[in-house]
Amino acid sequence: MQVLFDEAEYERMQALARRRGVTLAEWVRQALRAACRQEPEGDLDRKLAAVRAASRHEFPTAEIDRMLQEIESGYLGGEG
Repeated sequence: MQVLFDEAEYERMQALARRRGVTLAEWVRQALRAACRQEPEGDLDRKLAAVRAASRHEFPTAEIDRMLQEIESGYLGGEG
């Protein structure tokens, strides 16, 4: 792979790599690997379709304290 930079950019990148104690080539590899890890994997349309399908469902909900009270009441056999 070849990437071209103007002289000022190249010198700045060399200085940054040196500051990190690595060669410019290693610094570039690390930066590209980090960028790849930030990119989502998989089919974005499929993920969005799953979220949209899930959002069409309606489930009972309440404030967390109320839900915990109802759960505990169920364990104890009492009423909420």
